[in-house]
Amino acid sequence: MSTENLNNQEAINKIQEIIDKTDIGMMCTFGEGKDYPHVVPMSRQEIDEAGNIWFLFSSESETHQNLQQNDKISLLYAHVGDYAFLSMNGNAVISRDQARIDKYWNKMMESWFEKGKEDPRIRVLQVIPAEAHYWDTQSNKLVTIFKMAASAISGKPMDIGREGALNL
Repeated sequence: MSTENLNNQEAINKIQEIIDKTDIGMMCTFGEGKDYPHVVPMSRQEIDEAGNIWFLFSSESETHQNLQQNDKISLLYAHVGDYAFLSMNGNAVISRDQARIDKYWNKMMESWFEKGKEDPRIRVLQVIPAEAHYWDTQSNKLVTIFKMAASAISGKPMDIGREGALNL
């Protein structure tokens, strides 16, 4: 796998590409005095033009409680079918921005918030990336395994994909 660091718009495009095909990632927050991160699956609402990732979540969640004490957050995405992976660390900003709640509201949200868009527990989470890294084979799992086997048999390195830093 060769290294290809991406910057600015190319980095944002790679983040969007991986998250869009994966949708649900693992969100890690860090509780005070805890030895391990608190990890939950989360579906993103939007990736904006600056590369920020937006979510709706509950003020009653452990994630919210952790972010009140420590705004550091990690997001992990894995699309196993395409062998595309993303690891991101950043800072969280929590708000009660009604315009964003209205924008992101959908039928799925109704199952989490019985009182609808006006539910006082709804919070908007903006993740501002500080650092990110990707791994992308640029093909599917079967092709990647074939390339790895061919490389092992022939002794010649094959291009099985790219990995690198995403600098926003």
